[in-house]
Amino acid sequence: MTVVSLEHATVPADTGEVTLLIARRVEPGHEAAFEVWAKGILETAAAFPGHLGYGLFRSSGGDAPWFLVHRFQDTEACRAWQESPERAAWFADCEGHHHTEIARRELTGMETWFAKPGSTRPAPPRWKMAISATLAIYPISVLGSLFLTPRLTPLPLLLASAIVACVFNVLMTYVAMPAVSRLLRGWLTP
Repeated sequence: MTVVSLEHATVPADTGEVTLLIARRVEPGHEAAFEVWAKGILETAAAFPGHLGYGLFRSSGGDAPWFLVHRFQDTEACRAWQESPERAAWFADCEGHHHTEIARRELTGMETWFAKPGSTRPAPPRWKMAISATLAIYPISVLGSLFLTPRLTPLPLLLASAIVACVFNVLMTYVAMPAVSRLLRGWLTP
């Protein structure tokens, strides 16, 4: 059995939301039955309180897996679904669909900024993530205060704040956090 790595998945900022990613391998010739089953279980989950959305991604062919994605507002909503009799009933009724789970990942908050590619090690403690994020946002804040904020003062407050948030978010996601997590990797995950 091949296990698929879901380490590179990204999630929103740490608002408490939980994204559940599931990879399932479907035997050739059983794709239609699996798709009906998958859509049914996803739609059933969508009716649960705290469920924020779902997705079904078909296999790219060959031995590649199918992916099911659930988003929940918090850990409790995710757990309620996973422990529900409705979910259990769907799994009790999946005979003949010839599919197996090959990977599962529950993602919350900023942990994916700190995931080492190809690793299954857990995210560092939150206090280390907080220190790292502070080290990443500090230079962005200083540079933003020096160069960006003075140019935005003529704009309405809400528009200027939206621009600052967008610029900071992009710089944190694509520049600062990758650099800081790479520099501090030995300390974050010894």
